[in-house]
Amino acid sequence: MIGTQDLMVGLVIVLFFFGAKKLPDLAGSLGKSMKEFKKGISGNVEEEGTANSTTPPAVIAEAPRKCLSCQAVQEPDWNHCPRCGAPAPARADGSKAGA
Repeated sequence: MIGTQDLMVGLVIVLFFFGAKKLPDLAGSLGKSMKEFKKGISGNVEEEGTANSTTPPAVIAEAPRKCLSCQAVQEPDWNHCPRCGAPAPARADGSKAGA
């Protein structure tokens, strides 16, 4: 937690490095840059909102294939069951795995 003593030491260091004449200019430029930053962030949020308004293309999930012998779930690109070694069943579209 930053205490009062820490803030005072920081202020003395800033005064030492920048001087009393440049301190108001430094604070003004810091305020302007913070306003620009906030404006930039709020502009990006609006752009993201318009980008998310389009619906993503529908992804048709293929039902998981199961081995005909041991009923283990198989990955779509497997040619044989890793559990029992039986050939993979044909896909719903009639093609073989890996083709």
